[in-house]
Amino acid sequence: MAPTPLNDTDLDRLELLLDSPAFGGEAMRLDEIQAMLCAIVSGPEEIPADAWLAAALGENPAYEDEAQAAEVTDLLVRLCNDLTLALQEGRTIAPILYPVDEACEDYDYEAWADAYVYGCGLGNDWFEQAGKHADDLSGLLEPMFLLNGMLKEDVEKHGEKWFSPAEEARVVAEAEDGLPAIVQALFDFWQSKRATTTVRRDEPKIGRNDPCPCGSGKKFKQCCGKQETLH
Repeated sequence: MAPTPLNDTDLDRLELLLDSPAFGGEAMRLDEIQAMLCAIVSGPEEIPADAWLAAALGENPAYEDEAQAAEVTDLLVRLCNDLTLALQEGRTIAPILYPVDEACEDYDYEAWADAYVYGCGLGNDWFEQAGKHADDLSGLLEPMFLLNGMLKEDVEKHGEKWFSPAEEARVVAEAEDGLPAIVQALFDFWQSKRATTTVRRDEPKIGRNDPCPCGSGKKFKQCCGKQETLH
């Protein structure tokens, strides 16, 4: 029997569980998990559930009991299945977005795009996997790098000219409005190029909440993990 799709009540329950003391503040938010899963189910290889669950929840959650652990895992696996089916059927995925302030005038597209890019890095290098189609992939991912700020950082780092404030606002708004179509296009890209065999990464990945290997003392997501690109 196929898992029951999540409804609004299930999503509210999952959101509440992610904020529980069991995770000590280390779990991703629901919007970030949705974005990461969209990347994972779209990519060129299968990512084991235990790998993305650890990325979403942290390595050692202090669950109240086995029932709580089972409930969280069940809800997340069902969310993953829902996203996979929606993308396979070409149905528009509505990004879960949190407001950046109490006025709710702006929403945190940056966090969503950043988590998607993180999900891209949980397996082997996407650009290497794309091969001769790497330029096409770069074009598809550019809106994600625009929304999470990496594109601007890269341009300014190389001393190149960036958009004027008005033009930046326009292109960012276009990327925000087009986010569901961008997610679908990336899924379709890899569906057309997936190999018949699954490639798995042998070396361990650095978790978003792990200490950064550069020795800064910061979490990876707040240090080198924020700056790294897929190139």
